[in-house]
Amino acid sequence: MNILMDIAHPAHVHLLRSTYYELTKRGHKVFVTVKDIPAAIKLLDIYQIPYTYLGGKKDSLIGKALLQLKYDFKIWRLVISNKIEIGFSSSLTITHISRITGMKSIFLDDDDDVVEPLVVKYAHPYADVVLSPECAQRATSKRVAYRGYHELAYLQPSRFTPDSSVLKEIGLKEGDTYFVLRFNAFKAHHDVGVMGLSIENKRKLIEYLEQKGKVFITTERSIDDEFKKYQLLLSPEKVHSLIYYATMLIGDSQTMTSEAAVLGTPAIRSNSFVGQISYLEEEEHKYGLTYGFLPGKFDAMQLKIEELLSLTNLKEIWQERRMKMLKDKIDVTAFYVWFIEKYPDSKQIMKENPNFQDCFR
Repeated sequence: MNILMDIAHPAHVHLLRSTYYELTKRGHKVFVTVKDIPAAIKLLDIYQIPYTYLGGKKDSLIGKALLQLKYDFKIWRLVISNKIEIGFSSSLTITHISRITGMKSIFLDDDDDVVEPLVVKYAHPYADVVLSPECAQRATSKRVAYRGYHELAYLQPSRFTPDSSVLKEIGLKEGDTYFVLRFNAFKAHHDVGVMGLSIENKRKLIEYLEQKGKVFITTERSIDDEFKKYQLLLSPEKVHSLIYYATMLIGDSQTMTSEAAVLGTPAIRSNSFVGQISYLEEEEHKYGLTYGFLPGKFDAMQLKIEELLSLTNLKEIWQERRMKMLKDKIDVTAFYVWFIEKYPDSKQIMKENPNFQDCFR
C-alpha cells in the first residue's frame, strides 16, 4: 500500500513516527512531506525519516491561505505520480487532495470543533474519516472515536523509554528538583486572540521556582532577553525524557502539557483555551494529571504550584494517576496501523462496534 503523511507542525513528527516505522516494517511505502518548519525537519532527520520538502510557511491567515494552494499542487502531483492510496495526517492538505484524486484521507484531529472552526469548515467536509479521541466534542458524522490521545501514539510505555542520560547533559541527576517551562508562539490559525502567560507573570513564576530548583525554558520562537539564561539548548528528541524526570512542567502550551500528563509529570497550564479542550479537561478532571488556569488567574495558579510542591511524594502520586489513565486507553499506534491497513473495512467495524478497539489494549 502507498501511504502519504504530511507534516504541518513539529508535533506531527512525533504523532506519526511510530506509525511510519510500523507501516514500513510491514512492507508499505510511506511518503512523507513537510513544509518549511525547521524544528519538524530536524526531527525527521534525527529519526531518519525520508521526506519531500514543500517550501515556505506563513504565520498570517492570508499567507497561510495562499501557500495552501501551493502545497495542494505539490502534493497533488506527488499523489498522482506515486499512486497514493491513503493520506494519514493532521494536515488539511490531504483532505483537499483526496477530493480530486483517488486517494482516501484519514484526518487526525484531537481538538474540539469550537476550538478550531476553520479546520471544521475547511478540512472535515473533505476528509473520508476524522479520527479523534473519544473525549473530543465533534459533530461530523465522519468521525471515528478511539480511547486515547495523540500523545499516547509516541509516549505510551510500549513506545517510549525515558533516557536518564539527558540529566547528565544538563548537570543534574535523577531525583533533582527542576522545572520545565514551555512558552507557546500562538501563531496557529486557531490561536487568533489567544493569550498565554504575560511577561510579568513569567518573571514572577521564574523568581518563585528558582527558590525550589533549576529552571529550564523551551519556546517555539525567540525568547525575551531577560529569560535567555534559562533557555534550554537540547536536541529535540530528548525533550520528552527531560519532561519525564522533571518535577513539574508549567507553561501555556496544550501539546506539551498533555505530553507531561501522559508521562506522569505534574503539569500546569495557563492560556485562553482553558476549559475548552476536552482531552486536557479529561486529563485534569478525570485523572488529575494536569491543572489549567485562565490568564487572569495567575495567583490561583501559583497557589496550586505551591500546594503541589509541598507534597513529599508528588511524582509517586502522579505515576499512580498515570497508570490509572493508561489502563483506560488503547495502544494508539497499533490502532492507527490496523485502521490504515484494513481501511475501509476498519471504518465500518468501528462504526458498528466501537468496542472492537479494546483488542488494542
